[in-house]
Amino acid sequence: MVSVNELGLDLFEELVEISDLLNVAYHELDNGSRIVDCGVSVPGGYGAGEYFTRICMGGLGEVTFRMGEIGSFPMPFIDINTDFPAISCLGAQKAGWTVKEGNYFAMGSGPARALSLKPKHTFEVIEYEDEFDAAVICLESDTLPNGEVMKKIADACKVEVENVAAVVAPTSSMVGSVQVAGRCVETAIYKLNELGFDTKKIISGFGTAPVPPVRGPKLAMGVTNDATIYHGRICLTMNAPEIKDYLDKIPSNTSKGYGKPFNEIFKEANYDFYQIDTSLFSPAEVIINELSEGAVYHVGAVNPEVTLKSFGFI
Repeated sequence: MVSVNELGLDLFEELVEISDLLNVAYHELDNGSRIVDCGVSVPGGYGAGEYFTRICMGGLGEVTFRMGEIGSFPMPFIDINTDFPAISCLGAQKAGWTVKEGNYFAMGSGPARALSLKPKHTFEVIEYEDEFDAAVICLESDTLPNGEVMKKIADACKVEVENVAAVVAPTSSMVGSVQVAGRCVETAIYKLNELGFDTKKIISGFGTAPVPPVRGPKLAMGVTNDATIYHGRICLTMNAPEIKDYLDKIPSNTSKGYGKPFNEIFKEANYDFYQIDTSLFSPAEVIINELSEGAVYHVGAVNPEVTLKSFGFI
């Protein structure tokens, strides 16, 4: 069985080696734990975003960039592919760990989750957990963790604190925009898992989403989510004829909250996340190639108008 932490650590070491070429900063804390700042006090960039995303997927995904268009506007796009979709997306990339210690707060994702088993049910469903002596975590936060935070992560992962490595970036940063758009495939896998579909039957996933502009902390969560909700396009290959029973529930346009930029929806919900229809967090458009019957399915559609409105172009 592959180890997402072993693969993730290899990528982390590469990132450290070329940190000065990627506009990131390496820090070693007094307790021996290690951090790469990818956007808190440094600019970061597309190169750092690529590493952050690949680490977040436990080394089981490939990341490329290209220039595309939304309407008449040129836009950078991120392309993601993985041949281990359940493990890379649910076992690593899923933001399933809320890291709290004192005044520190971050959304945790990445390989370390497969050691801490957060949340445990996810790993039971995909029948995977990692065994490795080091933990690599991705933290979405405006501040860098201190030694106490890293010790808490180490304890949860049952490793020595000097064997904990973290990459950190705010949502409102270049790396934040890249890595959230880089969750486009994960959003589709997550949605199918929530619907009760056996994601272990998915053989491969390919996805693309625009990398949204950085529009400041107040708009960051909405803008980055809208990249996938309104313009994420996914292709999944699987052996699962039963997928036809799930098709009409997969894309974001089936949600009752669909049709407005997320920040408008959030405001209408009085900034209460729990009042938002969770089925909205889905890709815009999905193609499925089901191999056992040689079938191809297509659901959903991109929404350039809402995407451009969210991104500040119209």
